[in-house]
Amino acid sequence: MRSPSPHPAYVFAVIFIVIFLLHVPLLQLPYFWDEAGYYVPAARDLLLDGSLIPHTTISNAHPPLVMAWIALWWKCVGFAPLVTRSAMLMVAAFSLLGVFRLAQRVANTQVAIASTLCTALYPVFFAQSSLAQVDLAAAGLIFWGLCAYLEERPVAVAIWFSLAALAKETAILAPAGLACWEGVRVVAPQRFVPQGWRNFVATAVTGGPAERSSTAASRILPLLIPMLPLALWYAYHYARTGYVFGNPEFFRYNVAATLNPLRFLLALVLRLWQAFGYMHLWLLTLGMLLAMMLPPVKDDGVERSRIAIPVQIVFLVVVKVYVVAMALIGGAVLARYMLPTVPLVIIVAVSTLRRRLRYWPAAVAVVAVAFVAAWFWNPPYGFSPEDNLAYRDYIVLHQDGERFLEARYPMAHALTAWPASDELARPWLGYVTRPVQVVRIEDFSLEEVLSAADFRSHFDVALVFSTKYEPAHPLLDRWKIWTDLKRRFFGFHRDLPPAAVARILGGRVVFSEDRKEQWVAVIEMEQMQRVEDAGAGDIGSRLHAQSSPPISRSRSAPHR
Repeated sequence: MRSPSPHPAYVFAVIFIVIFLLHVPLLQLPYFWDEAGYYVPAARDLLLDGSLIPHTTISNAHPPLVMAWIALWWKCVGFAPLVTRSAMLMVAAFSLLGVFRLAQRVANTQVAIASTLCTALYPVFFAQSSLAQVDLAAAGLIFWGLCAYLEERPVAVAIWFSLAALAKETAILAPAGLACWEGVRVVAPQRFVPQGWRNFVATAVTGGPAERSSTAASRILPLLIPMLPLALWYAYHYARTGYVFGNPEFFRYNVAATLNPLRFLLALVLRLWQAFGYMHLWLLTLGMLLAMMLPPVKDDGVERSRIAIPVQIVFLVVVKVYVVAMALIGGAVLARYMLPTVPLVIIVAVSTLRRRLRYWPAAVAVVAVAFVAAWFWNPPYGFSPEDNLAYRDYIVLHQDGERFLEARYPMAHALTAWPASDELARPWLGYVTRPVQVVRIEDFSLEEVLSAADFRSHFDVALVFSTKYEPAHPLLDRWKIWTDLKRRFFGFHRDLPPAAVARILGGRVVFSEDRKEQWVAVIEMEQMQRVEDAGAGDIGSRLHAQSSPPISRSRSAPHR
């Protein structure tokens, strides 16, 4: 018997209030990384002139659903980070409600509560909850689509998965994988399965000894319908821009440059780690595996139920499709791309703990505490700051450095790299009060800094910062072969420290700050020092007279 189900509106309200309160210290932070580089400019273009395709940044062909949601909030409430992050928390709460409904559908209310709690606290999900990016929204809509799929509601399946694909194009992987699985359901027992396994497989693919009432065609068609709106969006994008899957550099970075067998194997390992072990998720996965060695707990002589094997196979299909596809494409192996899979792992793991441990809430509590600890604890290897609260450290560092630069050198030309180049040039991102002229390089590696030294007369100051998180004592980088592989396949580089950059450029560090292995610094060039020593009244005019106009050596990195 299933426990009583609370009303979805009540569950949504509770979830939203809780996650809103947890995110209060983060709600007024300026925009971070890909927020500043793509999603916020795209939503702003939609707000100001109704353009579905951004023109203040290079279009990456991401469908516009999430950007339209943000623009709607700005239109109704106002343009501010607080509004943006509140809007995204609404999306996160709706996604968590989808996790709750899905877990309740496949298990029970107890498992649903515990799974929703663990998902909300999982560091990657928590960090992404208030960021203006599209992966969490797509994942949430996939959960609603999966719930409708298991309940055999074809219209709802088509709607939810279509919305997911319009949130992010890679969400089409879920219905496409399920459509393939439906095809296997039709032929597997008869053709490809050994005789001794056919009863088991028949049970797995039909959902029970008896055939389900719906036909194969009626189950597959709703899973194919989401391809239509996505195809229409790409056709519209092609008609307006001349390319389908994003600008050529975006396509090269995320698809063409990733099609290497060795890179695929390395990325596959990373994707498996992100799906089952990343950010203390290994603790839950290991607990599940150990619990499976124990017999099921009995209540009044009856074994506690498990998630049905057919449902577990459906979850496995989605996880497998995402792991393989995201290992094959995607220039940056970001953990947020795997958000559609992690809650499915959590649901199965929590259900297993409940089935085989009498005091399973204690085990879930340990996992929850470990997840919260991972908000603040950075792993001993390189990772993306957007996967926990390291992104807040990044933002605060850039706020401090860019405010110092603007206050002390208001008319200067600044050498920097993306995304600080956008942060300085676009005051509406929340870092500066007026635009700063920038000269842009790719990063602060030795090669790039040496190249910048050749045109040092074009800039007056340099804003340098850690473009990648590097722990003081990395776990894996002690092996040169791993560092070489990262440099070859995943764009790895080492940023020079501020003092080294200053020596190469011929300047001095006038501001520096660091937080948990991330840092930012402002370097003053020699010509600026000479102007100050001469007591010049109008620094800007003196420098403009002696230096040529600023140049941009490269456009921003491909947004992800």
